Amino acid sequence: MTAPAVAGTVLLLAFIVSLLIGAIAGWLAGLITRGHGFGFWIDALLGIAGSIIGFIVFALFGLYWGGLVGNIVVSTVGAVIVLALARLVAPRRIG
Repeated sequence: MTAPAVAGTVLLLAFIVSLLIGAIAGWLAGLITRGHGFGFWIDALLGIAGSIIGFIVFALFGLYWGGLVGNIVVSTVGAVIVLALARLVAPRRIG
């Protein structure tokens, strides 16, 4: 395998792992907000967006956490923030 092929494979794998971590973070955020989630799939999508937000917020405070568990924690914090914001703009459910 050539060097560009290996780099492309590593990049694709990192992207897939990032999506999985974001989905896990969204699911955890849905559990943390107890009853205020939007269902698994929407929570997972918001978790992926929250993953990015979490890393930005932690970087603003000068905090960096590595490893799988650290990435899940940072992503979950971001997902909780995104879920809270989504609840503010989502229409209220009656019932």
